[in-house]
Amino acid sequence: MQIVSEVREPLVTGGKTHKDVTEDICKQVEGAPSPAWLASLAASLLALGVGGYYLGDMLWNGIGRWGLNKSVQWAWDITNFVWWVGIGHAGTLISAILLLFRQKWRTSINRAAEAMTIFAVICALFWPIAHMGRPWIGPVWAFPLPNTYGSLWVNFNSPLLWDVFAIGTYFSVSLLFWYVGLVPDFATIRDRATSKISRLMYGILSLGWDGSAKSWMHYEAVSLILAGLSTPLVLSVHTIVSFDFATSVIPGWHTTIFPPYFVAGAIFSGFAMVLTLMLITRKVYHLEDYITIEHIEMMNIIIIVTGSIVGIAYTTELFIAWYSGVEYEQYAFLNRSTGPYWWAYWSMMTCNVISPQLFWIKKIRTSLMWTFVLSIVVNIGMWFERFVIIVTSLHRDYLPSSWTYFIPTMHDVGTYLFTFGLFFTFFFLFAKFFPVINMAEVKAVLKESNSKVYRARRTLVNEPLPSLEETVVEKEA
Repeated sequence: MQIVSEVREPLVTGGKTHKDVTEDICKQVEGAPSPAWLASLAASLLALGVGGYYLGDMLWNGIGRWGLNKSVQWAWDITNFVWWVGIGHAGTLISAILLLFRQKWRTSINRAAEAMTIFAVICALFWPIAHMGRPWIGPVWAFPLPNTYGSLWVNFNSPLLWDVFAIGTYFSVSLLFWYVGLVPDFATIRDRATSKISRLMYGILSLGWDGSAKSWMHYEAVSLILAGLSTPLVLSVHTIVSFDFATSVIPGWHTTIFPPYFVAGAIFSGFAMVLTLMLITRKVYHLEDYITIEHIEMMNIIIIVTGSIVGIAYTTELFIAWYSGVEYEQYAFLNRSTGPYWWAYWSMMTCNVISPQLFWIKKIRTSLMWTFVLSIVVNIGMWFERFVIIVTSLHRDYLPSSWTYFIPTMHDVGTYLFTFGLFFTFFFLFAKFFPVINMAEVKAVLKESNSKVYRARRTLVNEPLPSLEETVVEKEA
């Protein structure tokens, strides 16, 4: 009988040295923009411009341009708000929680995931502001500030105000966490810069980083503190977003399962978006040695887990609606699955419950093509989930005379296109002018990844253990 020691695949392949890591990452920043990058940025700017037209028209004429009606007063806008907040969840999870648990496979993907969080939260914040119709009065009504309307304060009992505090805190801490991680890499680019402008700009961004032992000690301490602050935010932000619905009395919303269900769904959709972006970045920037099949497989495993939790939540909702004996609650879920929006409900179930189970098959979860397709399918399903929760619970009220059907207008679609253009414009600019992979953290795992002893699978019975001299030679190789 042979006993085989299974060892995880290396996190960095290709026998890279510290110099190779610096060259591979910095050349994307220092080199001229590639035609693919220019074409991608042009497409993003086009989406931003077209969406900006519909946004400007909506702001000028009012939110009556959207397809909202008397019954469905929340629809496309809040659906997209919750969806974008969910997209931003994976970045902080990868950065903070996996850092605290010392998961080294996060090192090649955490930088882009953190950037995705920042840009997704910006897109999410756009929707409540646009929903006001007159965003220039937003600070007066949304923030607890003394104002010119006398002793008028916001309603601190409203979960809509809790959103302001939760998402504002989440954005601030995530932005600080992202920037602190960039400082050592900014210093590397500063030292390699050949033009005065680049040296000046990256010199300012690097905050005088000198690479001393004291600087690294402070850097690691700050990273751990921010990770500790960020970890409860991962759970609290989408929990508070779910309170927008769970604290109401509308059948289909008034349910206590929403907080954990929303958090799992946010991580589910966030990791899917990380996969979509990282697979594109991996191909365009030739980062196959840094974003390996190991990274992709680990993220797919998390999608399996969170997708299964979401599926259990869907089943629990149906069971509790039946078990409650409340006819209005039962009708709300029956209407979701068999009513006018049945197509949205079953699209949600197919994309979120069935498609992630394909990742149980190793060939699929290690396939780049299948991973890319299913990551997009998951995010389509998560958008339908928010749409189903919001619209199908509103479009049929207690009185049949209030029943209506929501149809998005071109202004709904156009403003959604605007947020996509905004997100991808930010991301492509980040990928060009900032190091897309954390060089400092990748170098920290480089030695064990390049060790032959680390990545070998030895047969412990028939193959003798290497001598000390052989081990030293293998490690040096």
